[in-house]
Amino acid sequence: MSPLDFCTRIRLIAGTTFLEAVRQKFFNSLLLISIALVGSSTFFQQFDFGAGELKFITDFGFGALFFFGSILSITATTQLFFNEIENRTALTMLAKPVYKLEFLAGKFLGAQLLMFCFTLVITLVLSGILYWRESALLDRLGDELSLDGPLIRYGDVFLFGFLQWLKFGILAAITLFVASFSNTNLYTIVVSFFVLVICQLQYIARDAYSGMEAGWERLLVFGLGLIFPNFQLFNIGDQLVFDVEKALPASTVLQITCYGLIYAVVFILLAQVNFRRREI
Repeated sequence: MSPLDFCTRIRLIAGTTFLEAVRQKFFNSLLLISIALVGSSTFFQQFDFGAGELKFITDFGFGALFFFGSILSITATTQLFFNEIENRTALTMLAKPVYKLEFLAGKFLGAQLLMFCFTLVITLVLSGILYWRESALLDRLGDELSLDGPLIRYGDVFLFGFLQWLKFGILAAITLFVASFSNTNLYTIVVSFFVLVICQLQYIARDAYSGMEAGWERLLVFGLGLIFPNFQLFNIGDQLVFDVEKALPASTVLQITCYGLIYAVVFILLAQVNFRRREI
């Protein structure tokens, strides 16, 4: 097996997976709902409880991106995997010179292409709304504000979108790992959402670990902290967008990127180990 053939087969599977995904009504419906919700953030701003308008819109948009993106990443990855199993197309595909690792990697990359399109669209809509409201704010209060630059770093809005896309990649890899030993869509989706909650609340375990004395409990918490990725590392929207005087260091972005890639690769390899033992 040459590396070129390996990459070619993965690319073909990823392309087919992506085209199948964008044709699904679920994706289009969720995308439209997300756009509508982010677009309506200016209406919900009246319930901001004292927060600034731009900050509220940003938090609202970032929250919608994470919420609907997580639903799409888990559900789409599950459907794309089990559609191949239930329709027996996976059996036909794997009967050809296609390895199970290539099959899983292609499914993962196809799902990530889908999530890239979703994240890009939502980020563009959010940036457009922020620019519109920032322009209106500067027109109304420009003389009262002493600014050396924009209120928001729009490049960092897209950087935050990139970090969320990395998070969705980890989530898709975890979903594939669960699907590799699961027999039903429902079980895969439920377990994946449960893992998502654990990853979101991982910082609690880390705080508890720092206050523990040496012992088996500390070792257990440390082990859980290694097994489940810490999704709070990707939630740095305020620091990115509103801390205009201090940009996020490139080294930090690189560390977070490597952190996400390592977890995604590990879970895909674990999924491949399970999938090799599975009868299709």
